[in-house]
Amino acid sequence: MNVILNFFKPAPHIEEIEDKSLIKKEYRYWRIRIFYSMFIGYVFYYFTRKSFTFAMPALMQDLGFNKAQLGILGSVLYITYGLSKFVSGVMSDQANPRFFMAIGLIITGCATIFFGFSSSLLLLAVFWGINGWFQGWGWPPCARLLTHWYSQSERGSWWSFWSTSHNVGGFLIPILVGYCISYFGWRGAMFVPGGLCVVMGILLMDRLRDTPQSLGLPKIEKWRDDYSGTEQKIQSKEKELSTREILFDYVLTNKWVWLLAIASFFVYVVRMAINDWSALYLIETKNYTIMEANACVAFFEVGGLFGMLVAGWLSDKVSSGKRGPMNVVFSLGMLLSVLVLWLMPGVGPFFDTAILFTIGFFLFGPQMLIGLAAAELSHKKAAGTASGFAGWFAYFGAASAGYPLGKVAQDYGWSGYFVILGGCCMLTILLFLPMWRAKPVSKDQELTLEEDKEPSAVT
Repeated sequence: MNVILNFFKPAPHIEEIEDKSLIKKEYRYWRIRIFYSMFIGYVFYYFTRKSFTFAMPALMQDLGFNKAQLGILGSVLYITYGLSKFVSGVMSDQANPRFFMAIGLIITGCATIFFGFSSSLLLLAVFWGINGWFQGWGWPPCARLLTHWYSQSERGSWWSFWSTSHNVGGFLIPILVGYCISYFGWRGAMFVPGGLCVVMGILLMDRLRDTPQSLGLPKIEKWRDDYSGTEQKIQSKEKELSTREILFDYVLTNKWVWLLAIASFFVYVVRMAINDWSALYLIETKNYTIMEANACVAFFEVGGLFGMLVAGWLSDKVSSGKRGPMNVVFSLGMLLSVLVLWLMPGVGPFFDTAILFTIGFFLFGPQMLIGLAAAELSHKKAAGTASGFAGWFAYFGAASAGYPLGKVAQDYGWSGYFVILGGCCMLTILLFLPMWRAKPVSKDQELTLEEDKEPSAVT
């Protein structure tokens, strides 16, 4: 056990480099290397998370499952993933992201391969549950890396750019799955992504590193002279927080983190409903082929890619680092675009592609900003836990888009499905409104907050 704990523990800080030109060179190199590594790594996490979603019609036909049974598998993934995001968030804030993220990806790949060998609902649920648990090892280490390598005034843009990895993975996986199904059946659509993730996990161990201080670099706030977030300028050396400090001083007693977590529940109901059920909706109501339906849904992720970039940039430049205004505006757009998809169902494939693109654009803005806001409104050393806590709620919402929403679609038709989505959009807007002016603490308040151990957020 001690060997395992030592393997995952944070990399120790080493003596700081004094040559400023070398520091600048090293920072540029490592920021780029770490960024592209965690970006590609998270793309591959999506390969094993979403392979089942787009293989679902073929699996349904081969094994004879109905919508409710398939919904059970979706709910199992999201419940285990949601629980893991919170638990692994606490773990990753006290672990080396280099190995934490890599090991999680390798195990998800293995679980997906075993899923492809299974046929009974019980075994499918077991392996998909294992996959879901280790899916939770992907996001928190990235939150740790983003808060340690990129400062608050630039983080919205970097975070949003990294978050497009969701969309790149979401765009590629239906195409990859569709190709694999055509040649190897739905089982091949499990084997290929699973094997790719095992290989990528090994590569992550080589590419990633922990904090700047573990490489002899100054902390990011010192290097960029940017103390606009939660770090003290006078504090000479960062210290790791205890589990109790992370949970009770900066997360569980923070009202903003709770509001963000509840809002994320409803955002993820809509996100996973569109992602998981839209292909089946198009097949059943418009007679699309599996490939045609998957291609349309792929543009939901393309829209999300642009939406996250725009939302992150606007939150940095227009709302001066406050994430609340963009959350409200984008959630309103999400509501209107979902209503259009429901109320204008028979226009044609081009329209379906365009409206799914639009839903993705408006939905992925707040989905990305929730994690960023949770990290910023808590503490730099609690970023993984705060965003993981919001993710915990999010994937209970995602679980609700599995069996419960599948049951609604089966018993009340697609109209009942869209009524649920519209209601979730409305609740999301109402939850974001009180956060319009919420922002990280100012430099003048940092010392007081550090001494008093209060959650680092003000209005």
